[in-house]
Amino acid sequence: MLPGGRRPSRTSRGLARMIVALSLGLLAWAVTAFRRHETTVDPLAPERASRLVSDGPFQVTRNPMCVAMAGVLVAHAIARRSPAGLISAAGFVLLINKAQIEAEERAMAARFGPEWDQYVAATPRWLSLRSLPHRKSCA
Repeated sequence: MLPGGRRPSRTSRGLARMIVALSLGLLAWAVTAFRRHETTVDPLAPERASRLVSDGPFQVTRNPMCVAMAGVLVAHAIARRSPAGLISAAGFVLLINKAQIEAEERAMAARFGPEWDQYVAATPRWLSLRSLPHRKSCA
C-alpha cells in the first residue's frame, strides 16, 4: 500500500489506466502535430517556433502536453484512491502556469501577433467547456 492512500481497487486501477492511456495518447498526438508542422517541441525555446500549431489537439487546449502530464498525476491519485493525491496535480497546474506557460505565451504573442490573439480567443489554456465541439443549431 502507498502512503496517503488506500489499496488500489480493480476499479481505481482500471480508471487510472484509462486516464494514463488517454493522457499519453494526447501527448503523442501533440508531439506529432509539432513534428508535422516542422516546428520545435522544446518548451524552453518558444522563440524558435516556426509555426503556430492550432490543429489537432491544439484545437481543444493550447497546452495538450501539460494537460497530459496533469492527467498522469490525476491517474496516480485515482489509482491510490487518494483525494489528497490530487494536490500534486493542482500544484503542477499552478506551477506550470507560472513557471512555463505564462512566459511561453508572451513569446508566442511576440512571435505571432494577431494570429496568436485569435488563437487565444478561440482556444482555452487548459480544458473547459470551450474545448467541446460546438454544433450549429437548426433555427
